[in-house]
Amino acid sequence: MKKLTKLITALMLLIPLALVAAAPRPAPRLQGHNPDPPAEPVKLIFIHHSTGENWLADDYGDLGITLSGNNYFVSDTNYGWGPDGIGDNTDIPNWMQWFRSDQTLTYMDALFNESGQNASYTRTIHDPGGENQIIMFKSCFPNSELEGDPNDPPGTYEDMSVAGAKFVYNQILTYFATRPDKLFIVITAPPLSDSTYADNARAFNQWLVHDWLSENNYTLNNVAVFDFYNVLTGPDAHHRYINGNIEHAVGGNNTLHYPSGDDHPSQGGSRKATGEFVSLLNVYYHNWQADAPTAPPEDSQPHPTAESQSQPESPPSQPTLSGLIDDFEGDAPIGSYGWETYWDAATDTEISCAPTDQVAYLGKRSMKITYDIELHSWGTCDLTFEHAQNWGDSSGIGFYVHAEGEGTFFNVDLMVEHDQGVESYVHQVRLDSESAAGWQGVFLTWDQFERVSWEADAGAVFNKPDQIKTLAFGFNTPEGGEPPVGIIYIDALSLGDNAADLEQPASDREEILPSPSGGRSLPCAGSLLLPLGLVGFAVWRKKGDG
Repeated sequence: MKKLTKLITALMLLIPLALVAAAPRPAPRLQGHNPDPPAEPVKLIFIHHSTGENWLADDYGDLGITLSGNNYFVSDTNYGWGPDGIGDNTDIPNWMQWFRSDQTLTYMDALFNESGQNASYTRTIHDPGGENQIIMFKSCFPNSELEGDPNDPPGTYEDMSVAGAKFVYNQILTYFATRPDKLFIVITAPPLSDSTYADNARAFNQWLVHDWLSENNYTLNNVAVFDFYNVLTGPDAHHRYINGNIEHAVGGNNTLHYPSGDDHPSQGGSRKATGEFVSLLNVYYHNWQADAPTAPPEDSQPHPTAESQSQPESPPSQPTLSGLIDDFEGDAPIGSYGWETYWDAATDTEISCAPTDQVAYLGKRSMKITYDIELHSWGTCDLTFEHAQNWGDSSGIGFYVHAEGEGTFFNVDLMVEHDQGVESYVHQVRLDSESAAGWQGVFLTWDQFERVSWEADAGAVFNKPDQIKTLAFGFNTPEGGEPPVGIIYIDALSLGDNAADLEQPASDREEILPSPSGGRSLPCAGSLLLPLGLVGFAVWRKKGDG
């Protein structure tokens, strides 16, 4: 995806912030620096996605085999791992699910007892048995795109901002404090090549390394940070044990210095991180072992949960929708590639989709879809997931829509994947005047979707809600009709059990209608030459998200 640039006024802050970041700051001093490997094998598990997979891999980052050579028995999680597929969820706000939710005990029991490999690396020692003692966890590089300002204090709820990220890490300390028998290692999210939010990423990670624990008066030795972000920003940027000291040296760059063709760190950057991390991990391990209990404390329950902490309440005027897929308030839905546009590039068809704060039904943002479809052409705005979604517990899908103009129509498309290929299903929505005056609720049951006409079993009723790979909003010219041109806004895209989920008296709605103000959006992908018919489903391709 293309990245948005900052406003000119924000760009003016870049030089002074860079100068401040370039000044080295002393890292916290640990007591009893011992860089030697543990005397006995220690079980370690790493929560990660694709950047972590590359970092672990032999002949790329070499972290797995290097840790094994230092007497760590390494296991890891990846996409699809664990109860509820929690391994899919590694963005900063998701750490609340792992460590501060009513499912924390379930997730931690699975994590502590996992001994499998979900990435490719060599183990040179045998499993010593027992639970994992060290928990490493890392968010992927999109998590370096934090909104807000560098000096924002901790907020009151989790989101992809400096304030929201600080809130998350402050909250999860509550759980870590209940488990002094485990060592938790935060691996900071790797940097992006784009500089738009680089100052925020730098400031947040500086806070994690230097201020996080002290601001919370955290005195236990079972939490430590490795600044993976910093190490990857330049050859002179370090976080390592050297000459008897912990060095955290910040260079003059806040973006990725070691690209691999995209924002995944290169082999060279990954190996640099391995060289700096492993001896530092040994120091963290021995420092923790100096006063670690031999057994978990009896009161190791992760309570109170974050829900009992001070958080903003939802306005009473807002309806509760079951199974939220996307409210467009933050980053793309977990486990997805984000919203992307596809169109018939052989024509002059144009389509774009991106979150906007110009219009919203709930919260502050919705997704704006602008389309100008040529005759006999097509365009779609797609949300594709890395793994098929099981939405079978719900009877259908719902959303709110506002259209700029009357007589608007569009398709809602579903696609499933299996060994024999793909299946595409469609339902056409025609809006009434309500959608132009305000917002119209739409609820579609699964049996309203039918197999597209150009595939086998055309017209067959959709019956595979447990295998959904892609959801899309599509536009094409109806038989004998005019090419569609217009703008629609989608909000509160959700799974539901009945049409009542999308019903609310107009007087109770908190509607934000179009205004001239702009805002940050997350633009969709570019044109792709895929003449796949009217619905325009695109063949998905594997992507990594860090």
